Amino acid sequence: MPHDFLSDEQIARYARFPAEVSVSELEQFFRLDSQARAMATAKRGPASKLGWTLQWGTVRMLGVFLPDNPTGLPTSAITFVAEQLDIDPACVGEYRRRQQTAYEHSWEIRDAFGYRDFAAGQEELRTFLAARVWTTEEGPRTLFDRAVVYLVENKVLLPGLTVLARMVATVRREENARLHANMHQRLPTTVQTAMTGLLHVPEDRRRSELERLRSEPTRASSHAMVAALDRVSEISSVGTGQIDVADVPAVKLDALAKYGLKSKAPTLRGLDEYRKSATLLATVRSLETSSVDDALDVLNLLMVSKLINRSVREGNEDKLNRLPELRMAAKNMAQALEVLLATSQDSHEQAVSLPQVWNAIEEVVDRQKLVTAVNTVAEQVPDDADAAAEWRARLVKRYRTVQGFIELLLDVIEFDATEAGQPVLDALRTAAPMARSRKHYRAEDIAAHAELTGGSWKRPIFANPNVDPGRIDKTAFIMCVMEHLHKALRRRDVFARGGDRWGDPRARLLSGQQWEHTRPTVLAALGLESEPAAHLAELASALEDGYHRVLEGLSTNTAVQFDGGKLRMDPLGAGAEPPLMGQFRARVEAMMPRVDFPDLLMEVAARTGFTRDFTHISGAETRMEDFNASLCALLVSEACNIGLTPVAKPGVAALTRSRLHQVDQGYVRAETISAANARLIEAQSDIGIVDSWGGGLLASADGMRFVVPVNNLHTRANPKYFGLRKRGATWLNVVNDQVMGLGGVVVPGTLRDSLFILDAIHARDGGEKPERVVTDNASYSDLVFGLFAICGYQFSPRIADLGDTRLWRTNTHAHYGPLDTMSRHTVHLDKIRAHWEDMLRVAGSLTTGAVRAHDLMRMLSRDGRPIGLGDAFAHYGRIFKTLHLLQFLHDESYRRMITAQLNTSEARHGLARKICHGNRGELRQRYRQGLEDQLGSLGLALNAVVWWNSLYIDAAVDQLRADGFPATEDMCARLSPLICEHINFLGSYTFPQPDVQAGLRPLRDPEATEE
Repeated sequence: MPHDFLSDEQIARYARFPAEVSVSELEQFFRLDSQARAMATAKRGPASKLGWTLQWGTVRMLGVFLPDNPTGLPTSAITFVAEQLDIDPACVGEYRRRQQTAYEHSWEIRDAFGYRDFAAGQEELRTFLAARVWTTEEGPRTLFDRAVVYLVENKVLLPGLTVLARMVATVRREENARLHANMHQRLPTTVQTAMTGLLHVPEDRRRSELERLRSEPTRASSHAMVAALDRVSEISSVGTGQIDVADVPAVKLDALAKYGLKSKAPTLRGLDEYRKSATLLATVRSLETSSVDDALDVLNLLMVSKLINRSVREGNEDKLNRLPELRMAAKNMAQALEVLLATSQDSHEQAVSLPQVWNAIEEVVDRQKLVTAVNTVAEQVPDDADAAAEWRARLVKRYRTVQGFIELLLDVIEFDATEAGQPVLDALRTAAPMARSRKHYRAEDIAAHAELTGGSWKRPIFANPNVDPGRIDKTAFIMCVMEHLHKALRRRDVFARGGDRWGDPRARLLSGQQWEHTRPTVLAALGLESEPAAHLAELASALEDGYHRVLEGLSTNTAVQFDGGKLRMDPLGAGAEPPLMGQFRARVEAMMPRVDFPDLLMEVAARTGFTRDFTHISGAETRMEDFNASLCALLVSEACNIGLTPVAKPGVAALTRSRLHQVDQGYVRAETISAANARLIEAQSDIGIVDSWGGGLLASADGMRFVVPVNNLHTRANPKYFGLRKRGATWLNVVNDQVMGLGGVVVPGTLRDSLFILDAIHARDGGEKPERVVTDNASYSDLVFGLFAICGYQFSPRIADLGDTRLWRTNTHAHYGPLDTMSRHTVHLDKIRAHWEDMLRVAGSLTTGAVRAHDLMRMLSRDGRPIGLGDAFAHYGRIFKTLHLLQFLHDESYRRMITAQLNTSEARHGLARKICHGNRGELRQRYRQGLEDQLGSLGLALNAVVWWNSLYIDAAVDQLRADGFPATEDMCARLSPLICEHINFLGSYTFPQPDVQAGLRPLRDPEATEE
């Protein structure tokens, strides 16, 4: 059938009213305007007036007339219309007596309000659908819904279901075919041949060349670096990077690439010629970018873990090993100096010769020992020494690690640089040929790079005793350049032209016509103006009010004390709970039905339909029987970290290992998990109890650490969290005050969380945009406050120690009493004014997703200090940081709100640990995408538990209130959907289809004794 792709729900609601019409729909479609009221009241009898108006509202809401049953509307709609006309709704039955009247009214409404038959508007619809197919990757179900909305909004009467479904399917098929043919025609024969060759499986191997090139590196070593660079070179040699695809929407290229990266070679070979060419073109171009990023990931991890960190550790060990020798030398020199000082005092009374002085010194310390001591100090504490001298000396000894790839690095990856990074790039071009050269280099050969070779690099480069005078130690120079290159790459002062993660974030900032087109929308969305004067004046006034509010409340604020001019704040105590709260909480928890985790997921899937968001990577909707069972089994496998073995059932078609692999490869990916999360977030907001927990406008961001005991470039070492010899990753997730996860990002190791929080919030899966973002007191800075503020968020970290906190002011003449000592520093508003336009451009780029925040923050600072535009953001952020600190000092409820939301995040992490119990909670994913997909599945499972608990907590509260328990809103606000004692996460892995039509599961009797 042409409409096989439609869901049962879509078929059921097409051109039909729901059982109940919402209040907003009544206002939107059935509220009479002046023209409709005049035409309705002109009818003769009440029934005719009411019937005409009902038909008018029907076509506005459904896009079609219902001539066979013009009054078959929900009672709420009939009553709503009758009240406006001051007519008894009971007369509606009289309208059906003469069918011709309904037809006449429908024609009148059509002519008066400009409705057209489908034949008159189908070409417009076809054009609309073609544009959607060309510029988006929407599936046929979504396109069908958009087509219905388009027809309703443009007053084109809906055709039959089959007609519209056939048009959607046809346009989608034709436009995709046109796209594939367009991309195929751009390919030269050589590129076409090279791409097709990637699908060949060599005789001595089990996988195709494409599948080999898709495999990311997992280790960081010199050999792995060479292999990664060879992979870059091999992929770029295919030639797809030379094909101009600038006019092809990025979303289409991305979708084709994802399909090509997931599919096996036989599947790709089986595609029609045009689609195969388009898919391979997009896939290889994607690999060109990702391979460059992967190679620089290897370089970054190699420099950090194998070279710099190891050299620092060994340098520190060298310091400790030489410390006794240095202490003895210092002791001998101190003894000699004491004698010299004493002799100097005696010389005021009589002359003392140099031999006499030496004789006196040698009575205390032998002259040879003194010479040795002086040489020891000179060697270990040279004039040009700095804190890095020891480890840099060790770093030079690891030259062989980079010798094998530095020249290849420059040949394969196309580097570029900002003005600050150009000296490093120039030095790299000088150093790379040295690695293979046997030439002896002199100081003048590297004179152009003097700004990089100073400090503790000067001695190993220019004064190595093992190198002939006048020559330089080229190994030391090369390692010096590699250290500077690593720093510049991390700051993106040097970047890869073909990279994404290691590309230039400045190039992604909105500019030119693109910025001018987006600018008005951005300013309106963020509530900002082109001129900052009024905005800054308002902030200055708010800052002044904040200071005075704190000062006025100090007399009654017993939590704040000043000890010797230093601020001290008492920790929060436990808040008082309402009477009967303990009993209420215990009763609710005792009433929750006992359920196995797989049963819970199956019920959530049946009630919310979140599995429908897992579309195939090709864009097709699934037609698998018992797809819910297969998908929920995969979620249990991934979220519980137990693998497929416990959930696979050879005798059950939906749970065979091959079926689970098929679903995993084709349906489970970041965008489908995100869409499913969005559905759960929206569904949870409709549950009554949820409003007691919050409005969804408050969110917290916190990291959850996972050990990854296998080789993975996206992990880092941290003995505090991962143990001495293991590495791990951080899952930074965002949770709203309704306890639903809004999304998350995977961070290598334990990098500063604040660099990624803004990215996680902007990339949230769904829910309201939070107004306030709460974090723990870990890493935050003035720059972070500024970026959050310009993007419309109040950044509210918990402050552990206010004693050394700095407050900022705009009024240099004001006196703030005991706060004067803390607030001596001034915000420079002139710096904000000077950079305001660029600050707005950054805000627009961040909010539209054009640039990642963590890349941008590196660009705006150097060695931890904001520079240029970053300094303007820092001053802007100091205003909001001070406002936050002042409110934190003054308002206990504000402090409790922050603490409560952070406690919610920690409790959610506790539940996540219980769910992710397999393999001791360690993730064994070798690739970044594997980590993201598994932790995304864990986040979806968490949201499913929260949704299910919310549903049954709501039912339990209703039951308790019906039984006479005085459950207040304050008491309901203290309930948590993170309880899990009633859920069994262990051992039971069956996936029965639930009967949701029978209603909710029976609640348990809170008075019953557990067996």
